[in-house]
Amino acid sequence: MEIEITAMTSGPYGLGHHEGKAVLISGVAPGDVIEAIVAAEHRDYTIARAARVLHASPVRRAPPCPFLPRCGGCDWQHLDYAAQVRIKAELIAAEFKRALGIELPLEGLVEASPAEFAYRSRIRLQVGRDGAIGYHAAGSNDLVAIDRCMVAISESVPANVASQLGRRCRSIEVVADNGREVLIVDLAKTATSAEIAIARRMLESGRGIKGIILRCGGDRITLGDCIITLEPEAGCAIEAEADCFNQVNREQNRKLVAAVIEMAQPREGLAILDLFCGAGNFSVPLARRGARVTAVDADSLAIAAAARNAHRMGLRDTQFIAMKASETARFLARAHYHPDVVTLDPPRHGAAELIAPVARLKPASIIYVSCDCATLVRDLQALHSFGYEIAQVRAFDFFPNTHHAEVAVRALLT
Repeated sequence: MEIEITAMTSGPYGLGHHEGKAVLISGVAPGDVIEAIVAAEHRDYTIARAARVLHASPVRRAPPCPFLPRCGGCDWQHLDYAAQVRIKAELIAAEFKRALGIELPLEGLVEASPAEFAYRSRIRLQVGRDGAIGYHAAGSNDLVAIDRCMVAISESVPANVASQLGRRCRSIEVVADNGREVLIVDLAKTATSAEIAIARRMLESGRGIKGIILRCGGDRITLGDCIITLEPEAGCAIEAEADCFNQVNREQNRKLVAAVIEMAQPREGLAILDLFCGAGNFSVPLARRGARVTAVDADSLAIAAAARNAHRMGLRDTQFIAMKASETARFLARAHYHPDVVTLDPPRHGAAELIAPVARLKPASIIYVSCDCATLVRDLQALHSFGYEIAQVRAFDFFPNTHHAEVAVRALLT
């Protein structure tokens, strides 16, 4: 088929049409004319692969990474960066228009990342049976071995760790922290004394590794210094275990935190409920401004870290609770607590089960931060049924060279 690509989707695919049917093709750019071969037929659409670019879009570029297009990590790196930001704005605006009937201005909707490459403070690398380390190929579990990653702050990958730990090593996360690294190793079985000894020798090798965490299910062994420092705003250093969730684009995170603070308008005595709080990315900066913060997260390690940091900073009017989202919903339904503001930053699947319990607390404003626009607008539709109207939308490109973006929304009770 000869296909003209007219748009991108909220994923790795470009969109075209053939004989009235939608055709989805990865690795293409809007404006490309592609010779495509059908890969899979579905009732409403066709998946195809690009056999040849007949006419290249003006926003297409040769991916700078030598491991593309085999590597599945950066699905938009073949688009120039200005086009990536513009297309993300178009996709976010289209979701809000479709689901909520809201027209968002495209200009300035998505704030570009200060760095297009070397921005990720954390990467997760898969390990093959032969000790090779890398990312999965697009759409498969085949491993593409790499020796560096252009979007990572860390310059090299720990291939020696993977090869020495052997077949029981399934993946390794590399977390950068002020020029040194913490490795989080996922093992198929609980670490043996031999594996612990190997990890200790790695720490002693002087290769910039300051700590190693060996994990298998609920088992967790820490070696060396596994605490990293996060700075969500100037003068606010949060220390947390490296395997607690934190935003990978630290420069953009500071902008996001500033936006949430502006939306929340914290002041002395304002009651704020922070759901999915992690190690206090929003909670601690909000509490520093005098707000009475109650923060909840399922990760007990993150909650303990948040509480430690709040205590160290003298933030006495804070409460951190380790609780799963399902338990939080029941807790909120029974509580006689009425926060002025609720902030929430759920994982990609959203917070559907918490929308009704939160709305029944009737906070004056709800600030919802999301990395998935589809689940965000779904949950905002539910909020609307409880009388909340969208007052502000801001987006940040946390993940250059991928289709992902971070969106922050302020909804007001009318």
